[in-house]
Amino acid sequence: MRTYELVLVMKPTIKEADRKKILEQVKGWLGTVKVTREEDWGQKALAYPIKKEDAGHYFQWFLEGETFPTDFETRLIQNNDILRHLLLRTK
Repeated sequence: MRTYELVLVMKPTIKEADRKKILEQVKGWLGTVKVTREEDWGQKALAYPIKKEDAGHYFQWFLEGETFPTDFETRLIQNNDILRHLLLRTK
């Protein structure tokens, strides 16, 4: 079983309810990959503006699975409420 870390940076202007909907949507995109732990880092200032935003709301997920759906990162990029993402394979 491979392990991964996913960090999402979302727009800080999104309401809490909408943020939760987006996170559930992203979990649906994962398919068979399992989220083992979630951390909400809260809102932090960005080093430089991204899409005219000076801050972002950070989330970190620890994941386990064999393969990701082929269009997973494409969907993250296409979502306008997600400013940046980082997906790392840890093992």
